[in-house]
Amino acid sequence: MLKIDRLLIKNFDWTTFSLVIFLSIVGIMTIYSATRPLLPHEQPTYHIRQFYWLLIGISSLFLVVSFDYIWLSRFATPLYVTGIVLLLAVLIAGKTGMGAQRWLNIGPVSFQPSEFFRLIFIIFIAGYFMTIHRRMGLITALKSFLMFTFAPLIILLKQPDLGTAIILLLMFLFISLAKGLQKKLIALLIIVGIISIPFIGNIFWEGLKDYQKNRLIAFMEPDADPAGIGYHINQSKVAIGSGGFFGKGYLHGTQGPFRFLPEKQTDFIFAVFAEEWGLLGSVFLLLIYLALILRGFDTALKAKDEFGRLLAAGITFMFSTYFFINVGMTLGIMPVVGIPLPFMSYGGTALLSNFIAAGVLINIRTRRYELFY
Repeated sequence: MLKIDRLLIKNFDWTTFSLVIFLSIVGIMTIYSATRPLLPHEQPTYHIRQFYWLLIGISSLFLVVSFDYIWLSRFATPLYVTGIVLLLAVLIAGKTGMGAQRWLNIGPVSFQPSEFFRLIFIIFIAGYFMTIHRRMGLITALKSFLMFTFAPLIILLKQPDLGTAIILLLMFLFISLAKGLQKKLIALLIIVGIISIPFIGNIFWEGLKDYQKNRLIAFMEPDADPAGIGYHINQSKVAIGSGGFFGKGYLHGTQGPFRFLPEKQTDFIFAVFAEEWGLLGSVFLLLIYLALILRGFDTALKAKDEFGRLLAAGITFMFSTYFFINVGMTLGIMPVVGIPLPFMSYGGTALLSNFIAAGVLINIRTRRYELFY
């Protein structure tokens, strides 16, 4: 046992660990700056709560690394069923906030099951695809989608949680590509996707809530109602643009603390960071995320088995998608869909689930060699 512990420490992926810790600390600093008190009676505690969640996240990461990730494949089905039950519980007894019913309360603790379900979904799909010993054809891919992806998509859209639903669909497609689809099927999916865009778009539009439609309108025409539906995006652009090349300096930003920028500690935290650290700091932050993403895909390439490869690829793609969508939202090049910036945005459930996901990545890389020798 002592020999195994030493090998775990020796092979531990300190690079990935250092990257996520750095991003989390920068996130707490930015959360504090965005919500710092302007009046004596104001005492915001967002940064303190985020720090406590960081400690819980670090403990969870080491716990996940302590056992062989292959066990996740053996518990994939119970985890998936539990995740579906929790998503259904949200529709029945969930707490409503900001026009959506996404949270469950267990005593004093409030959490968002969809944040954990995205990781559960990756584990389950990677485990299921591991049992398929050939390139997937149309029937297999369609069966996998209808059996395991369609139901959670509908539940998430009912909450409504459009952002997570889109991420779930993209993750299924990416993991399917990582598994290996027949070339004819890939070509067919592209053709069918292009042809069906107008029809799906119309159905999709009719199913949206009014506030979701306003977000899309604001994305297409941000100047149509700058004080109304376009306010979020316009204020985010103002914050980023006012930072210039070097930024205004830490704790010298104005858009967040003076409450001009909505959702400053969650969806638009990158705008607060960019205002204070400027283009130079933003590029450095983007390079840190790029390093994390490249490290994740390198972990997938070096995994010792197919389950590890698909699992690492799925988690890395999830981080990548959340990152690009969130930054795109703040720059106004993507619609606002409520996607947080991984490891930086305020939110205990999101931070904890991200650290568990990072723990799985580290686990896969740590065990790319057999520890028993």
